[in-house]
Amino acid sequence: MKNDLQSRSKRISSVDLPFLAAVLLLLAIGLATLYSAGYAKALQKTGNSYFYIARQGAFAAGGLVVMFLASWFPYKAYRKLAPFLYGASVVLLGAVLLLSNDSEKRWLYIGGFQFQPSEVAKVTVILLLALYLSNPKLRVRSFWRGIVFPAVIFGVCALLVGVEPHLSGAILVCCIGLIMIISAGANVLQMVPIGLACVAGAVALYFSKEYMQQRVYTWLHPESDPTGAGYQALQSLYAIGSGGLTGLGYGNSRQKYLYLPEPQNDFIFSVFCEEMGWIAAVLVLCIFAFLIIRGFYIAAHAPDRFSSLIVVGIVSRVAVQTIFNIAVVSGALPVTGISLPFFSYGGTALLVLLGEMGIVLQISRYATIEKDPPLKSEKSEKQTPSEQEATV
Repeated sequence: MKNDLQSRSKRISSVDLPFLAAVLLLLAIGLATLYSAGYAKALQKTGNSYFYIARQGAFAAGGLVVMFLASWFPYKAYRKLAPFLYGASVVLLGAVLLLSNDSEKRWLYIGGFQFQPSEVAKVTVILLLALYLSNPKLRVRSFWRGIVFPAVIFGVCALLVGVEPHLSGAILVCCIGLIMIISAGANVLQMVPIGLACVAGAVALYFSKEYMQQRVYTWLHPESDPTGAGYQALQSLYAIGSGGLTGLGYGNSRQKYLYLPEPQNDFIFSVFCEEMGWIAAVLVLCIFAFLIIRGFYIAAHAPDRFSSLIVVGIVSRVAVQTIFNIAVVSGALPVTGISLPFFSYGGTALLVLLGEMGIVLQISRYATIEKDPPLKSEKSEKQTPSEQEATV
């Protein structure tokens, strides 16, 4: 009896180790890359070449603590907390627009501490959508209840983030919301008219705004304005191309010496490719792919619909953000300003990201229970009388 209780306790306390290993590996590679990519920019901007890595390292340490705590905090508590957390994030997003003096109103300053409410909003949108879409009384195939109402939930935050202005962040929130709606079983065919209307609106807006046409042209032909609008894209391609298969060696990037804008943030993967080469870049992308696939595996084995949708939202956020960032640095998409998870400099983003990983690990504890075979004592309890007689 004592052994059975110990075995059951061990199963409950175990997290998904492959997922955890992928998180820690990406975090370690990201910190090492940030140190190399950001020290020249940090020296030029602050006079301290260790500025970025010191701050990011502190947030990483704090993030690991948050991840550990989140991995033990019962996910069912988010059922009651989700509406309040969502409301608080909306208030914070509104406060940014009213109180921030920056030209790009993305930061909120409180007592000398700054953070991005948009990063918090991404998590709260996921939690509230998971709560709404997991309601057993919800008619998810209904157009209004299965598509329109959930779209309002993520649309409010997307609108507030978009007017900061942070268009890429707003697009990311919308992508997360749409993936969660589809995963919940909404009628995809009902989304087609909305999608066509959005495409038609985008095309009309494109032809009515000359600056948008110029931006698309510059994206397709960055060499047409190498010192202006096409500068970032070209410098990123130079960095990637210079790395070749095996790279120039760790710390030997040339583009990070104030040629490549934001080498510590949006274009950090370009520096990684230049220093470590194409082979290492593919390996890192494979780790990201493993993390995402393993996350969806946890979602598929989650104990209930609510927890499953939470994991789907969190993993989708990492997947979409990674795809967008890689597409931007490689020239497949216009420059949008989306950072690379685990790599790009940003204390709030890293802290929230590791907290999300903790939530996934918390849910994986219960998913592990569902996947484990029943204990011997449980088998004996489920035996029929004839099987028990045969055993005796």
